[in-house]
Amino acid sequence: MSTDTQALQAEVDRLRLELKTFHVDAGVEKISIGNYLLTRLAQLDVTSMFGLPGDFNLGFLASPTQRIWSKTTPRSTGSEIADGYARIKEGSIGVLTTTFGVGELSAMNGIAGAFSEMVPVLHIVGVPNTVQQKTRPLLHHTLGDGRYDAYGKAASQFTICQQYLMDTQTAAEKIDHAITECITKVPNFLYHTCGGFAHFDPSRPVRSTSPFLPTSSIEEISSERLKIPLSHDIPFNQPEMEQAVVDLIYGRVKAANGDVVVIVDACVIRHSVRKEVDELLKVTGFPVYATPMGKTAVDESYFRYGGIYIGSLTPPDVKEKVENAKLILSIGSLGSDFNTGNFSWNIPKTRQIEFHSTYTEVNFARFDNIGMKHMLPKLSERLRDFYPPGHRLPVPAFIKQLPEENTPVISHLWFWPRVGYFFRPKDVIITETGTANFGILDVPLPSGAILLNQILWGSIGWSVGSTLGAALAAKDVGMERVILFVGDGSLQLSVQEISPMIRKGLKPIIFVLNNKGYSIERYIHGKYRRVPFVPPFGYNDVANWKWSSLLDTLNDGGKHSTASYTVDNKEELNELLDNEAFAAADNLQLVEVMMDALDAPQTLERQAELTGKGNAYAA
Repeated sequence: MSTDTQALQAEVDRLRLELKTFHVDAGVEKISIGNYLLTRLAQLDVTSMFGLPGDFNLGFLASPTQRIWSKTTPRSTGSEIADGYARIKEGSIGVLTTTFGVGELSAMNGIAGAFSEMVPVLHIVGVPNTVQQKTRPLLHHTLGDGRYDAYGKAASQFTICQQYLMDTQTAAEKIDHAITECITKVPNFLYHTCGGFAHFDPSRPVRSTSPFLPTSSIEEISSERLKIPLSHDIPFNQPEMEQAVVDLIYGRVKAANGDVVVIVDACVIRHSVRKEVDELLKVTGFPVYATPMGKTAVDESYFRYGGIYIGSLTPPDVKEKVENAKLILSIGSLGSDFNTGNFSWNIPKTRQIEFHSTYTEVNFARFDNIGMKHMLPKLSERLRDFYPPGHRLPVPAFIKQLPEENTPVISHLWFWPRVGYFFRPKDVIITETGTANFGILDVPLPSGAILLNQILWGSIGWSVGSTLGAALAAKDVGMERVILFVGDGSLQLSVQEISPMIRKGLKPIIFVLNNKGYSIERYIHGKYRRVPFVPPFGYNDVANWKWSSLLDTLNDGGKHSTASYTVDNKEELNELLDNEAFAAADNLQLVEVMMDALDAPQTLERQAELTGKGNAYAA
């Protein structure tokens, strides 16, 4: 089915749902509000929901949620698990369920991270019933001052949509609206629920949670709307304006004589335009590069892919090719500091065209409501004639290169190219904020592999919870191994989530980079100023855990098969990576990799220096 046909069908379904809002046939089958929500989630192929039980959500959890419920350990990481799940399971969403106040607030960091990085997460919050919402008694989990809406107001700053289900007449419509906002606008929302009648809370500008129905989940509503599917498809662009923009871009490409470079970024992934981008690249032959957040947005084995562009931190051969192109097509860009080499992209507006989900920019002209999803196929068709000059443009080879080092010490310079040879197609690779995020950038990943990182929000410890969600989603979509790279300091923040990984029979490979603390912080404030790390910067050190014993502690009484390793040098790491049984990933495995506290990937060192100066530490 073509993109236009899908969008037309989506518009028909949307109008049918609107009609159902005004007319519900008498005598139709009834369904509880909680089961209505669960049915909608099932229609989106949501197979796992995360969070912790609490008294205000127990009524909902007693319903058929049990078939998809995945209890997490700390409240704070449930949202990060849902984040990882949603990143792998494109077309679906991550779902988190917490209780009023204490659970809701604990999850907000992860919800804000999903909002920041445009990951579709639905947060269901169980809240007091409608009578209590009106009379405001001094309930537990409140602030003691009668402000039952305080948490919702806080969350409204970083969610797209909030809805309160206050009655049965509007519950289905509000649920549908909240979920549709989540799957089409991508940042998260939140439903807040209320016992008594449903106090669901999915839609208010910018909130990433969803409603919960403790006692109200048993209230029944019509099931008629469930016959009409919710759609991911976004509205069409205005045809005449879209054609004018395509013509304008064609003219710019023609003026450049086809000397065009494409840069792909995070929103290519978030807004599901990989297919459209691949078609554009195939018919034009234009060279393509990625940003750190856009890594694996295109197949890294594609012969026209040249690696990562990150402003002044870019390898010289890539930097020269990108910055000297006559025209740059920037698709889905997200221009954060760590994604642009501290805003050092050397590409003037006059040579750049930007494609986004809701607008297009050509030079200094902005065309609102002309989104890339529907326009890119039309642009590809129009630019076919530029294949001859496009495919002749040189592209630096993006290949594996293992440096020779005479020391047995495992350095970042050697480690990341070495693990590049360990990766396989259909691997899910997750990297933590800090050394791992930067170390992986110059490693070519195999066709079909997916990289997950959190470069914009950058909450340390995010990767561990995300690994749990990603591993569950990977089973659903046919991905194979799940491989996490995390520092010892970051892992100590969310280490509990390894326990549910083991209990659920998940089998990620966890590489713990033991550099005795937070190396990225050491570099931001210390290294480039030639100030020794410790002392006086002992706050960047962490306790040295016995990592080889960790899995035994978290293994639910030793019921499940796990394995732990410590590698102290290159020879030991080579031997482990070449071991077929280890590579098969038939059980959960943890590898402690001993590294120097003062060592870091070169890109991180340079980024940290820029960040430190930008933070005025240099003074």
